[in-house]
Amino acid sequence: MSHATRVRQEIQRFLAIEPVQVAELELDDGGALRPGPGSPPVTHGEVFLLVRRGGRPVATLLGRVPEGADPRAVLTALARRHVDAGPEAVPSAVPTAVPTAVTVPFTSVVIATRERADRLAHALDSMLAQDHPDFEIVVVDNAPVTDATRLLVERKYAERVRYVTEPVPGLAVAHNTGLAAARGDVVAFTDDDVVADPHWLTELTAPFAADPGLGCATGLILPARLRTPAQVLLESHGGFAKGFTPRTYDPAGPPADEPLFPFTAGRFGSGANMAFRTGVLRAVGGFDPATGAGTLARGGDDLYGFVRVLAHGHRLHYTPRALVWHHHRETWQDLETQAYGYGAGLTAYLTAILVNRPALLPAFLARLPRGLAHARTLTAVRKAEGPGGSEGQAGAGGAAGVPGGHDDRGHPWPRRLSRLQRRGMAYGPVGYLRARRAMRAASRGSVLSEVSGGGR
Repeated sequence: MSHATRVRQEIQRFLAIEPVQVAELELDDGGALRPGPGSPPVTHGEVFLLVRRGGRPVATLLGRVPEGADPRAVLTALARRHVDAGPEAVPSAVPTAVPTAVTVPFTSVVIATRERADRLAHALDSMLAQDHPDFEIVVVDNAPVTDATRLLVERKYAERVRYVTEPVPGLAVAHNTGLAAARGDVVAFTDDDVVADPHWLTELTAPFAADPGLGCATGLILPARLRTPAQVLLESHGGFAKGFTPRTYDPAGPPADEPLFPFTAGRFGSGANMAFRTGVLRAVGGFDPATGAGTLARGGDDLYGFVRVLAHGHRLHYTPRALVWHHHRETWQDLETQAYGYGAGLTAYLTAILVNRPALLPAFLARLPRGLAHARTLTAVRKAEGPGGSEGQAGAGGAAGVPGGHDDRGHPWPRRLSRLQRRGMAYGPVGYLRARRAMRAASRGSVLSEVSGGGR
């Protein structure tokens, strides 16, 4: 088969992907069914379903509601069959884990944004609906070209939200600015394209009160909508989710099932749902400003933060109870950019770690052969393996290689995206070093400008 023919077939398969509804179901409330954030009420057709028990997320699954059937009845029966009778059955009447005001630390929520005021408004509305008793919100406007974000905050959120500008473009730079402005004992980071569950901040920060040695916590990320082929394809292969089993990563006792620990930082969580003990993150130097979206490195700032905290002896905890709904990118061009950026960010953050902490080089070299094998797995062309329709994978506990427990792979992963990810991985170290040089040059230029101005 010629390359052109293969490309045409991939495009045709991609365009044939149909939308999937997003909803959530509470099993301990008589099967209360609600649409996902910004979604219409559930009707017939495919549904991506989050299952809760006592308010706690316990599983995701794919189901199909026949035309003319009652969506609530069909999805409740499907959820009970998977969750109650599965090998990892979840007990009924699980209490909602909402710690008291005494057990959650004062927290700063940092949201870095750039020219997306409409989406930011939805994120801020969900922040203001949090049940956490003691928190502040800091919006970092990164390299703004208009006044849209500032005006939004001043006109609608001024009493509850602090507005900070960061003129240097780059997500890590913006996060460091938010870190410097944070007043909380814990600093939580999320994106401007998420809608947070009302319990999100409480659940994300409670582990810090329970474990004094904890340096970082991450949470569950699920799709807010699956309306376009790009969104469905991404979620079909796991999306950003990391399963429904809480887990603590301890550098003093490396996990036996993670031979690449701590260098496979993508397993720990993602930047849209992470929190750090403020003093710990400041002590390790924050995020490397030469990493992240908006720089030549293209990404990796969150992974860098995870590994730096672990390398300094602090634990990291993943909790699926801390949930945010993420608006996935919508177009094929977005997926191409994302695939290349993820590949570049992966190797860029590894380069940043070794440049900034050379003592980790022996451990990295010892893991390099397995790491290369892991990289080949990450960028392999993934075939369609699941049913792609009726009943998908339940995922009450998540499984190895199935990040969200809903990875049915009903749609093949295009070769084009795998190639772009590999190219990004080859570029990442170069991109990081270029970004590092660019930031040093900009810093020198700023100093010279100040000296020149002061001499007049």
